[in-house]
Amino acid sequence: MSWGTELWDQYDNLAIHTSKGIEFLDKYANFIRDRLAIETEYAAKLRRLAKNYQPKKKEEDDNEFTSHQAFRNVLKEINDLAGQREVVAESLQLQIIQGITLLSKTLREERKKCLSNGTYLQQNLSSQLSALERAKRNYEKAYRDSEKAVDNYKKADMDLNLSRAEVERYKNIMTAKIQQSDDAKNEYANQLQKTNNLQQQHYNELLPEVFNRLQELDEKRTRGIREFIIGAADVESSVAPIIARCLEGMVKAGESINEKEDSYKVIERYQSGFTPPTDIPFEDLSKQDPESSQESHYNNVQSSHLTVKGTISANRIKKRVGIFNIFGSNKQQKIIEACITLKNSLTADGQKEDFSDLPPNQRRKKLQAKIAELQQKIAQETAARDGLMKMKVVYEANSSLGNPMTVEGQLNESEHKLEKLKIDLKKYQGYLERANQIPMASNSPQANRNNLHNGHRVSRHSNGSTEDNNEDGDDQPDDGGSLSRSDSEDNVAQIQNGHNNNNNGVSLSKTHLNNSSSASPESGLGTSHTSLPGSGQGSAHDNAMGEDAYYETEMELLQPLGTCRALYPFEATSEGSIPMNEGEVLQVIEIDQGDGWTRVRRLNNTNGWDEGFVPTSYIECTLYA
Repeated sequence: MSWGTELWDQYDNLAIHTSKGIEFLDKYANFIRDRLAIETEYAAKLRRLAKNYQPKKKEEDDNEFTSHQAFRNVLKEINDLAGQREVVAESLQLQIIQGITLLSKTLREERKKCLSNGTYLQQNLSSQLSALERAKRNYEKAYRDSEKAVDNYKKADMDLNLSRAEVERYKNIMTAKIQQSDDAKNEYANQLQKTNNLQQQHYNELLPEVFNRLQELDEKRTRGIREFIIGAADVESSVAPIIARCLEGMVKAGESINEKEDSYKVIERYQSGFTPPTDIPFEDLSKQDPESSQESHYNNVQSSHLTVKGTISANRIKKRVGIFNIFGSNKQQKIIEACITLKNSLTADGQKEDFSDLPPNQRRKKLQAKIAELQQKIAQETAARDGLMKMKVVYEANSSLGNPMTVEGQLNESEHKLEKLKIDLKKYQGYLERANQIPMASNSPQANRNNLHNGHRVSRHSNGSTEDNNEDGDDQPDDGGSLSRSDSEDNVAQIQNGHNNNNNGVSLSKTHLNNSSSASPESGLGTSHTSLPGSGQGSAHDNAMGEDAYYETEMELLQPLGTCRALYPFEATSEGSIPMNEGEVLQVIEIDQGDGWTRVRRLNNTNGWDEGFVPTSYIECTLYA
């Protein structure tokens, strides 16, 4: 079935239908364009999403957790998904949009030609029909005139009053009119034949040809839409396997998360190496002398918030022997120099060069990682140096290849870098060796909360000796010694050997503190209230000093080195430490010397100044310039 046969009289409707068909094709093209824009925008937003959630540089330490690694893999798959959406958009643009645009242009041009041809045929047929109508009207008029002339002639012929000449004139008129009628009749018959022939040709050949051409164009449009819809689906199907692999990658990333492994890594990261505090022994007051009993009661009540400076007024403070010898006539200048030296010894991330501000386990891991990094750099630099040496030998053997002197400078620079790396490696190996020699609990104030021998409290004197307040009054040696004293001796040895971990003069103050009084949070700062005059404790020389000699050693409050803010609450559980609340601001009077503790001070409206040690990791320090 064809439009030319079945729709021979539907020229106008076919013109409208083909116009709507092309408009529908353009509508589908706009749909694909909008979808293409959505695909492009979706891909761009996916990429932006993956970029925004990429791990920041400060979060690199968390990348060791399997959950973080899985999330990074998910972000990679999201990037791949975005790439596939971009492929879909590009394919739609090249295969569908361009095809539709070309087809629409072709259909419009062909339809215009067909309609122009059809219009021409319609005009020819109309012209012929008009000529036939005129011929018919002429014939009808001529025929009526001839009939009238015949009637006039008959009347004249029967009229006896008319002359022979008059009758002859009527006869001539009749003959002329009959001749005109015959001519008009012949013309009408002629035009009728032409019209019928043209009309038959028009409806059977010419116009059906135009309609069939329009039918072909409309079928071509319909076929094109079918191909474009299938093509769009094929574009989507072509990326479906890759998208499926991306989804499989996300599933694998999720399955790779291991909660036990993450828990173990948390332990590895935050394990300090300190041992938990031992049980607090029972103090039998009946087996102690009154002074010792009074001291023990005072310790139990005040040890959580009093130190040397907390036991007396804020204006009358006993001078610590051998501590902070940098405070002299030019003490302010020396403080500034010590702070500048300390700042220069810090790494880029604010940690000390030897990581002595970290707990033992974390310090050892940092040092091991640093050593591995230096060894890798040494291997790379050694390979580069060997390559330069081989190049130099080749140049010396064949000067046409290059000048050996051009390699000399690079070789010297490589040797210099290699030597510097070896020095750093040796330095960090020394740090690691000393870190391995430090006992696991040497830096924990809780670990040595109470030094006891056979269930009795041991008080420490400023010279580092011990006295066992047992019932018999016999002096017993302190076999265990002070944990912080061993750390101090290690620091002293490092200073004497020129291997101060912090490479600054501030550590000397802590060294003098430890040597003179075993000053650590565990030992009660060496000058705790147990060694005040009249307390019954301390050496004989200290007791002999008396009240006058005691106040001769008084001095002003130590100048603060800066301020600090408590990041977390801290409960003082050992002598020498001081409690603090989250957000509390304290004065820093002694910086951390590698044992993980910082000495601070705060104003107490009841007892003057409270002073003691707090964990360095619990505070955020701001040193004065």
